[in-house]
Amino acid sequence: MAELTETRESPTRAYVIHPDLGNSRTRRSPDLALEEAIALAHALPAIEVVGAEVAKLRKPDAGMLFSKGKREEIGQRLKDAAGGEGAELVLVDGPVTPVQQRNLEKEWGVKLLDRTGLILEIFADRAQTREGVLQVELAALAYQRTRLVRAWTHLERQRGGFGFVGGPGETQIEADRRAIDEQMIRLRRQLERVVRTRELHRKARAKVPYPIVALVGYTNAGKSTLFNRLTGADVMAKDQLFATLDPTMRQLTLPGGRRVILSDTVGFISDLPHELVAAFRATLEEVLAADLILHVRDISHPETEEQAGDVGEILDSLGVEDDVPLIEVWNKIDALSADDAAAARRRGSRPGPRGPIAISAITGEGLDQLKAAIEQRLSAHEVQLKVTVAAGDGQGLAWAYSHASVRGRTDKPDGRVELKLSVPVDKEAVFRDRFPAGGKQRSAKPKTARPKHRKLAD
Repeated sequence: MAELTETRESPTRAYVIHPDLGNSRTRRSPDLALEEAIALAHALPAIEVVGAEVAKLRKPDAGMLFSKGKREEIGQRLKDAAGGEGAELVLVDGPVTPVQQRNLEKEWGVKLLDRTGLILEIFADRAQTREGVLQVELAALAYQRTRLVRAWTHLERQRGGFGFVGGPGETQIEADRRAIDEQMIRLRRQLERVVRTRELHRKARAKVPYPIVALVGYTNAGKSTLFNRLTGADVMAKDQLFATLDPTMRQLTLPGGRRVILSDTVGFISDLPHELVAAFRATLEEVLAADLILHVRDISHPETEEQAGDVGEILDSLGVEDDVPLIEVWNKIDALSADDAAAARRRGSRPGPRGPIAISAITGEGLDQLKAAIEQRLSAHEVQLKVTVAAGDGQGLAWAYSHASVRGRTDKPDGRVELKLSVPVDKEAVFRDRFPAGGKQRSAKPKTARPKHRKLAD
């Protein structure tokens, strides 16, 4: 009898290429862009990066992307990679047309993925919730639909009818495209049902006067680490791009006793595929419904300003209103030099609602200041109510304590309880319905415009 042996799949040998078009409009340094592309490759399991380079392009070739000389140079490096074993996969950090992809795969004899395809692969591997899985599958189908030409190079034509009598039928590509369209329709219907469920949950939360605080930021900025640190949750937090894909929400109690809902969202990235922006819109709607946004920045990254600009552009594309309050959170100050860390702390210690908060989610530095800033910004959009709870209404009393910040209490001889409450402006009607005898003591402060991201330089 043959002895059973365990077999493990060896990692796929990948070669990463960042095409440098020398375009002045691009904000990124080619070397740093290559580092990000390598980090994206490492985000996929069973991938071994065996080589990487920046390929300068004067003018992209319509059919091959790279010039003949550059293709030959890269082809030789692909063969020599991994000690002569050769690369099996080429990851191009940029857009590649279906024709270019087919031609390069044929010439180099390897599989090729562009930036969009790579991000889709990562998302497909990481999505956990039903909504996330459906959104990824929908985005992948939209991407594949444009690339059927590389799967059917023969373009064999089917015949309609019998023998030589019938006319020409549809091509295989057309049949596959129709099948994809039908599958996309089914996925959209399923996603609509999931989104309706999420909307019902959102409406249910709206009846409970808990403000929503959303964490946004560039991928790997430390949002999930901060989320875990503040709430005690166990959301996956790794030094890895797109470690978090599915939205997670937890309750957070602030120093003054106020309860808020903290929401962790998917990280943003430059040149995010349009398919994914559209597909993940429902997931990112938690940001649209937020009462306060925390923009978490990796302040130690060399291109932190460029990353902040990318986040701002995506927030604008999502339709986030400028009047939604925003706090900039400068994370990872523990990774800065002593001088830069001191400068960041000085900026964060300045009085005023618009200054950034310098923190370290790893060490916990600055978190108390951040919680205080959250409470301050939320208090700017509150009204003060005085309500009277009837004698014996223990349920109403518990409800008031659970859903508002109690600033004062007076117990009457007849058993009634007078409470002074701080209530968000948009939740005032809920309290007036629950305690119709309540009276407003002061008006809410006007909203302030959402500040733009600030530079580290003082």
